[in-house]
Amino acid sequence: MKEENRIYPIFDKMLSRKDKESLLNQRSVMIWFTGLSGSGKSTIAIALERELQKRGLLCQILDGDNIRSGINNNLGFSAEDRKENIRRIAEVGKLFVHTGIITIAAFISPNEELREMASDIIGKDDFMEIYVSTPLEECERRDVKGLYARARKGEIKNFTGISAPFEAPKNPTISLDTSKLSLEESINKLLEIILPRIKFNN
Repeated sequence: MKEENRIYPIFDKMLSRKDKESLLNQRSVMIWFTGLSGSGKSTIAIALERELQKRGLLCQILDGDNIRSGINNNLGFSAEDRKENIRRIAEVGKLFVHTGIITIAAFISPNEELREMASDIIGKDDFMEIYVSTPLEECERRDVKGLYARARKGEIKNFTGISAPFEAPKNPTISLDTSKLSLEESINKLLEIILPRIKFNN
C-alpha cells in the first residue's frame, strides 16, 4: 500500500472555521511581525495581544525563542533549518487561524522567500505582514540579549544583520520603526488596520 493511501483527511466532517469564529465573535487572521533581532517585534506583539484581549478578542502569540525551545528545538540556523523553522510555524499558525484565533507571530523571517512561503501556507487573505523596520544601528545599540556583540566577535555564526543578510519586505501591510515611534504609537497604528479586519459587525 502506498503511504499516501493511508491518509484519510476528515476536514469535511469537522466544524468549520466560520462556526468557530461565530463562537468567539471575531474574525481570525495571522499578524506576522518580521524584523531584525532587537527591533521590537516581541514587545509590540505582547502589547498588541493585551490590547486585543481588553476588547474581548482571543489571541495566540507564536514567538521565535519559545518555538525554538519547543516544537523546533531540533533546528539550527542554516538556510535549510531556517526554512523548516518558518514552514512549521506557518503550519501551526494556519491551525490557529482556522480555529478562529487571532494569531500573532514574531519571527525574524529574514527574506522574501521565507515570508512568501509562510503567506502561501496560511493563505494570503489571512496574512498581514508587519515590518518592524528599526535600523540595525538601533537594534545593535539595544542588544537586549547580547547577541550582536557575540556575533561581532564571531561567536555566533549566521547571525541576521551581521553575518547573514536581511531582506526588507517589499510590500508590508505596515512598517513600524521603533526608533521613531513609541510603543503606544505603534500599537495605535496597528489597531487602526487590524480591528476592522477582525471585529464582527454587530
